[in-house]
Amino acid sequence: MMTESELRDLLCELGASLFARGYSVGSAGNISVRLPDGYLMTPTNSSLGRLEADRISKLDAGWNHVGGDKPSKEVFMHRAVLTARPEAGAVVHLHSTHATAIGCLAAPGDAMPIPPLTPYFVMRVGRTLPIIRYYRPGDAAMENDIHEAAKGARAVLLANHGPVVSGKSLVDAVYAAEELEEAAKLALMLRGQNARELTPAQVDDLLSTFG
Repeated sequence: MMTESELRDLLCELGASLFARGYSVGSAGNISVRLPDGYLMTPTNSSLGRLEADRISKLDAGWNHVGGDKPSKEVFMHRAVLTARPEAGAVVHLHSTHATAIGCLAAPGDAMPIPPLTPYFVMRVGRTLPIIRYYRPGDAAMENDIHEAAKGARAVLLANHGPVVSGKSLVDAVYAAEELEEAAKLALMLRGQNARELTPAQVDDLLSTFG
């Protein structure tokens, strides 16, 4: 198990990588990591490209701010997922272009706006990707909707906003967020084409084999 110090350094490293590739711009996006005694979270108004390990916010097990800079205003988003999915070790929220585009096209309540085109999308994201209806950024009223959707889904798409993705570890959550963005890009490229999707049996096989 990684130490808190190691997780802080890894959070900075992965945040910078996501930022450098345009997955979030400016101060958009936030990341959280579960700890034995609480949570780490990127600070409010911080850039994923310029995080400082000792300034990353720390919250206790009751989600109270106990160290570092003030946490993201969207702390409730991470709480919604991490309380719904006790096996999840981290949550990544991005404004990645293609996933956000899908969130602008799909109807709220749609359970799978990106078809199962590739095995790694299924392996990383799973069978469902619910669309959460539009809320103003920072509106804590979305917490319950996210929480309920996350009980049955590793990731959700916020309408006209962006993806919220969980994983067993910080690395897993980042990989899943990256895979979601590439799947969204592929889905948009293939719109209107007679693309071959994975069959339900193939999806079942992937999930039974890789979890």
